[in-house]
Amino acid sequence: MNSRILLAILMAAVLACGGEHRAGTTDTATVRSSSGADLTGAGATFPYPIYSKWFSDYASATGVKINYQSIGSGGGIRQLTEGTVDFGASDAPMTDAELAKAKGPILHFPTVLGAVVITYNLPEITKPLRLTGDVIADLFAGKITRWSDSRIAALNPGVKLPQKDVLIVHRSDGSGTTYIFSDYLSTVSPAWTSAPGKGKELSWPVGIGAKGNEGVAGQVKQTDGAIGYTELAYAKQNHLATAAIQNAAGEYVEPSIESATAAAAGIGANLPANTDFRISIVNAPGAGAYPISSFTWLLVPRTIASARKQKQITDFLRWYLAKGEQSAASLDYAPLPQPIIAMLTSRIDSISAGSAP
Repeated sequence: MNSRILLAILMAAVLACGGEHRAGTTDTATVRSSSGADLTGAGATFPYPIYSKWFSDYASATGVKINYQSIGSGGGIRQLTEGTVDFGASDAPMTDAELAKAKGPILHFPTVLGAVVITYNLPEITKPLRLTGDVIADLFAGKITRWSDSRIAALNPGVKLPQKDVLIVHRSDGSGTTYIFSDYLSTVSPAWTSAPGKGKELSWPVGIGAKGNEGVAGQVKQTDGAIGYTELAYAKQNHLATAAIQNAAGEYVEPSIESATAAAAGIGANLPANTDFRISIVNAPGAGAYPISSFTWLLVPRTIASARKQKQITDFLRWYLAKGEQSAASLDYAPLPQPIIAMLTSRIDSISAGSAP
């Protein structure tokens, strides 16, 4: 998508949501409802472009304003747990331990599918680099330190790799994007499973940290020789190169809406009726599947004290499933499969209201 169009959408969304997106806001900051906002939410930066459009479109259609702050998945989960927001958002499903700390049951609503991309700054390379999971793991573990390394060269015959140092850029905040990325690396690399492992926050062996998807994309864009991971829309917005990654079928697949959709193929048909939707689809089998794909989730309390807010939240959930999904592709996200939409629509009825107005 043209970066000017995306910027216009984001600016319009900020105004409609009654709040300001602050790149680099710490994930422990408290989100407060701005003047005129009906609902407040906080969390993942991964889906921020599509959520901004949805909240803008929804405000225009209904007059209900939603103030969303993209402070990172970890921050969103914390603020939902503390009760300072009406809903959270995360690219990592809440763990059993996190759910136990919440004031009541939390429901996971997948919203879209996205791709976490490996993006790099090598102006000399004119076509996507090919990388495998074990090579990516060794790059981010500091075991591969030069772009001309023989293991990268073996994957890219005929490509003249530069004699440059590798500079790793990773997230510095609690991040669902980090969770997805480390979930993938833990799946394909036994060494990574041992350390640093999987989580929203890692003890990185090398590299520099940046806040948010936008921070990582910006750091990679301005640093020759850098490599990082970010959501597809942020790489496209910043005109960054992305790698083709070997999937479970042995294919080198570039990130796209189609390849993220392929990763979720068949998921809906195989889900049990009582699923809680805390599902990982990294390194999915099948032709054309991009291996670092994931759902991203809205986190909604099963019981909402205010009857007014319960109606506002459930009305929005029905809207995004019926209408919001149609705009996912325009911002480089894959829409949910129809069987999952049907299951989630039925699930909305389980959200109850308390007695408060």
